[in-house]
Amino acid sequence: MRAVSSWGRLNAFPHSPVELTDTKKVASQMAGSAPGIPFGMGRSYGDVCLHPGGTIWMSSGMDHYLSFDAEAGVVVCEAGVLLRDIQRLSVSRGWMLPVTPGTQIVTVGGAIANDVHGKNHHRFGSFGNHVRRLRLQRSDGTVIDCGPEGNKEWLAATVGGLGLTGIILEAELQLRPVAGPWLETETLAFGTLNEFFQISDASEADWEQGVAWIDCTRGNVGRGLFSRANPLPQVIEKSQPEKRSRLSIPMTPPFSMVNGLSLRPFNNLYYTMGKRKHAMRRVEHYEPFLYPLDNIQQWNRMYGPKGFYQYQSVVPRDGAQAVTQSMLEEIASSGNGSFLAVLKTFGSRPSIGMLSFPRPGVTLALDFRNGGQATERLFQRLDAIVSEAGGAIYAAKDARMPRWLFEAGYPRLGEFANYRDPGIRSGFSRRLMGN
Repeated sequence: MRAVSSWGRLNAFPHSPVELTDTKKVASQMAGSAPGIPFGMGRSYGDVCLHPGGTIWMSSGMDHYLSFDAEAGVVVCEAGVLLRDIQRLSVSRGWMLPVTPGTQIVTVGGAIANDVHGKNHHRFGSFGNHVRRLRLQRSDGTVIDCGPEGNKEWLAATVGGLGLTGIILEAELQLRPVAGPWLETETLAFGTLNEFFQISDASEADWEQGVAWIDCTRGNVGRGLFSRANPLPQVIEKSQPEKRSRLSIPMTPPFSMVNGLSLRPFNNLYYTMGKRKHAMRRVEHYEPFLYPLDNIQQWNRMYGPKGFYQYQSVVPRDGAQAVTQSMLEEIASSGNGSFLAVLKTFGSRPSIGMLSFPRPGVTLALDFRNGGQATERLFQRLDAIVSEAGGAIYAAKDARMPRWLFEAGYPRLGEFANYRDPGIRSGFSRRLMGN
């Protein structure tokens, strides 16, 4: 047994890890160690990747490419391959993953299991929309091949299925064509939530990527920075990204660096610096734009020994401005704000997963230091706002959602239960779905 935590570092529970490196041996390894849960890079914030006191199947060792069709932009790989490595392999050949989350240090299996989304949902949907086929190993020894053309119900259960339908052995992914690694980017400052929605709506027709940082320390003011980008349509001479100094937080400080003294000054500084770039267009490599925190190793340590929560919600577009304003007012009045507050819209493209989080609407994601009961009281108030609006909480980020809110936010949960693997369970499933 060894202590393992997820990215939020709220707890380090004892686990029995089983290393998976050979897809041909996974069936026997599962049979000898079930129940368990697949564990990729541990970038989920809560307990969907944990199984306290039990087995975790470490899948990052299944990291082989099986084929790459450079003409059609189709890659077949094992589930432990990192999104970062697919990007670096394919971009030089004129292709890129259509959808990635805010970090590329994520396995293909984890991206499928959580049906991750990016800054371009209005254009490309979520990760699962681009899965052509996957192979699933069940704990009873059976192997299921599924895709949009065959066994599509198994694909729908596994995409966004939180790893609970089996271990993904391999996946076939459709990439999208690009001329190179460069983006044309622009940042616009906004002073109110109404301005955010105006900019966001106006950007969707002409810009592929769009996301906003918002200052959550100022109540209903709703000021922030909207960043948008398009891939350059032609190859340019610039062949290497600018050198960025790799930063690291080498140790966990004895207290959270995110606190009442640091929040407002940081947000003021960040907004002021970003506002200076207002409406300035520049050419930027895709990595710093899409994955700004990947350059800071172990940034999750800045929240101190008690760790942190991420609270990500989605609410329907109708009334979303008033809902978002109410949430920001609650956060500001609590004094437990966030450095990393992200606001963006989801488009109308439906997700294929039964338990997929992305859906038409507006999503707000915030990181909060673990402040004990005060933080939980804030979450309860936010839960009430999200619930009244008919919204949902993202399971991949969750460590404390109440069961009633999970069931209300995922109406296909009863259907999904038919596809669960009885030999797989996680901290999340035990907490909210039963064994």
